[in-house]
Amino acid sequence: MIAAKIRDLLFPQSCLLCSNRQAGPIGICHSCLDDMPWHIDNVCPQCALPSVSNHLCGRCLQKPPAFDATLSLFQYQYPVSAMLQQYKYGQMLTLAQTWGEILAMRIGERVLPDRIIPMPLHKKRLQERGFNQSMEIARTLSRHLNVPLDISSCMRTRFTPPQASLPYKERIRNMHDAFSCEQNLQGLRIALLDDVMTTGASLNALAKTVKSAGASHVECWIIARTFTP
Repeated sequence: MIAAKIRDLLFPQSCLLCSNRQAGPIGICHSCLDDMPWHIDNVCPQCALPSVSNHLCGRCLQKPPAFDATLSLFQYQYPVSAMLQQYKYGQMLTLAQTWGEILAMRIGERVLPDRIIPMPLHKKRLQERGFNQSMEIARTLSRHLNVPLDISSCMRTRFTPPQASLPYKERIRNMHDAFSCEQNLQGLRIALLDDVMTTGASLNALAKTVKSAGASHVECWIIARTFTP
């Protein structure tokens, strides 16, 4: 921490959004951070969509997803949407630390999981993109929370079209048997980390796989949530 303070004093970081020289370790100044589209308070605790008084929404009551809870930092709106696009497709890897730092602060006193599992990428997609955006965020988060990062238990077994290119029903079919888990996760609490949740199909499929491997509790930790699947 002392080294970080000295670094910030000698080499102040500019804000990624407004170029203010007092951005601090997360790369976003306090003013811009306050103006970010933070996730609203009244949401369903399971899927993080709007809900009255933080009660379970009708969709989760009628057809509960495999995951037990969702924690989202932001609504998928500008400038978060643009930043995530730049991070994911523009190779702006410094944002991985920004998202990880903010998420660690947001988690606060939450009960921590036994492991963090980032959304796996198929090896062909990894070759195309050059990095796993969820894994890079999870590295920072794991270090801050002192929770083990698990990048070996789960794999993407099918090379599927990008979820963003598909309508809602196709996204669900697209994720059928898309993951496998070779490890015994019996009784463990698992946090699944991804950058964006839209329909939740990918995270739900991964949660089913993790639950089948014995996990007792599965949460989704995401950077941004869309409200209109």
